[in-house]
Parts: sequence; C-alpha cells; structure tokens
Amino acid sequence: MPREIEGPILADVVKVRDGDTIEVEAFIWPMQTVRVAVRLRGVDAPELKGECPAERDAAAAARDRLVELIGKGPVRLARVSGDKYFGRVLADVATADEPDLGARLLREGHVDAYDGGRRRNWCAAAGLGSPRVGVRRG
Repeated sequence: MPREIEGPILADVVKVRDGDTIEVEAFIWPMQTVRVAVRLRGVDAPELKGECPAERDAAAAARDRLVELIGKGPVRLARVSGDKYFGRVLADVATADEPDLGARLLREGHVDAYDGGRRRNWCAAAGLGSPRVGVRRG
C-alpha cells in the first residue's frame, strides 16, 4: 500500500477550516469522490481558538487569505499522505493561479514553516506571552 500519492488530484473545496486546513471533495475515480480534511504541507497557522486576541486575529486573517487565494475554482492536491491525526491528509495544495498555497501564505507571513514538531507560540511572538510555550498541536 503506498504511503504517498503523487497526484495531482482535482478537488472542490467544501470549507476552509482555518489558515492551514481545508475540507474538500476529491475526485478519485470517474464519478467517485471522497470528502476529506486536507492540511497544507509544511505550514502551521495560528489557531482560531488561540490563547490571546493577537493569535485569534492572526488566525482569522490567515483563514480569510486562504479563502481569497482559493477563490471559486477547484484545487489540485499533490504528494498526498497520511497526517498524524486520523481522518485528515497532508498535501501540497495548488490552484490554477497559485502553484503552492502553503508557500504563498508563508511568504506573506500568515503562517509559519512546520515540520510536525513544536509550533510557534503566536502570543509570545506578538509580545503578549502565553502559559503554553512550544505547544504541540496539529
């Protein structure tokens, strides 16, 4: 059984959950779709239920920018693999106009680079501190 599917796999976005996760209906075979949550590979967005107002505001901005980048068209998923949380996959996500949505969000400062380890403390980065430094979350 393959650990990764190269793709591309065409998918319609059903919902943008936050700045690094979308829900899609992926077209896996003729007349067959699968609905799945997709985390953008290599990035971590602030949390909508973050520890401080600065993190929550940054999370809303990241989500809104991802919605804007996706627009109305389908997305293409590539290098699709399992994520550490059941029911979600990890993938490179592209649109007709943007070859890598995660890289674009990273360049624009909406997300941080992420390799599955410790995530950024967005409140501390904003100078507001937080009791949960270096929290592991997905």
